[in-house]
Amino acid sequence: MSSPQDPHHQAMLAKAETLVEALPYLQRYAGQTFVVKYGGHAMGDPELAHDFAEDVVLLKAVGINPVVVHGGGPQIGAMLKKLGVESRFIDGLRVTDKATAEVAEMVLSGAINKEIVGWIGKAGGKALGISGKDGGLVRATKVQRTSRDPDSQIEQVVDLGFVGDPTHVDTSILETACAAGMIPVIAPIAPGEDGETYNINADTMAGAIAAALGAARLFLLTDVPGVLDKDKQLLTDLRPADIERLRSDGTISGGMIPKLETCVHAVEAGCEAAVVLDGRVPHAMLLEVFTSRGAGTLIRA
Repeated sequence: MSSPQDPHHQAMLAKAETLVEALPYLQRYAGQTFVVKYGGHAMGDPELAHDFAEDVVLLKAVGINPVVVHGGGPQIGAMLKKLGVESRFIDGLRVTDKATAEVAEMVLSGAINKEIVGWIGKAGGKALGISGKDGGLVRATKVQRTSRDPDSQIEQVVDLGFVGDPTHVDTSILETACAAGMIPVIAPIAPGEDGETYNINADTMAGAIAAALGAARLFLLTDVPGVLDKDKQLLTDLRPADIERLRSDGTISGGMIPKLETCVHAVEAGCEAAVVLDGRVPHAMLLEVFTSRGAGTLIRA
């Protein structure tokens, strides 16, 4: 038998203490739903992808219902280039014409979706790959955007083509899958009332699904540690009023603004809390959920 001073014994004890620390969180979240938006660099790194799949399978094994929504902007861009389809951008947003929409669906619902399903299967889970089209999960409407002309300062309506916003979510297919022990993996594609297929921003899709499910957590995995203050220190807890203040004084800007808007919409519409965290950190999600220290920025109403 190993002595209490033995390094192996110490390591085993540390593992046991970690499990005990996780106990109140395991009890609190049992039977709850977590919606995870998966994208960014974490998706392109095989090691991080493997860690992510393990985390999702572990959540399912301890009685939490994970639901994954994934993006795929860089992969769509690469495939369009390969196929020689020209991309046009307005204010950093890709204009999605008919040809681009078809490629986006092929890449998102086909290649990426099934790759993630495969990773989860390899980690010992049962994943079900779907898009917003399946089981009437999501209905979309065409996005309306305006852009200010730099010379005349006149607001003009911008047509981004087949880019949509989720307007209706029917969660029955997700509830059925989760109850059957499966992990839904969702591509951000949905039909409109007009029968057309729309490409939806993955953060927005995840937020709408988290709100509709009344999820305990919405996780947005990004390529930054979370929301940082002016001194580059992590802000761990935010309310909608704090976000408004940080936005008006310029602390948050660029791509973080729409992410935080998604979080605020989700928590105001029924999701308990949203977390922006760094998908490049191995097991960041588990650290956030099962430790007192957390790992990202938590947003609650």
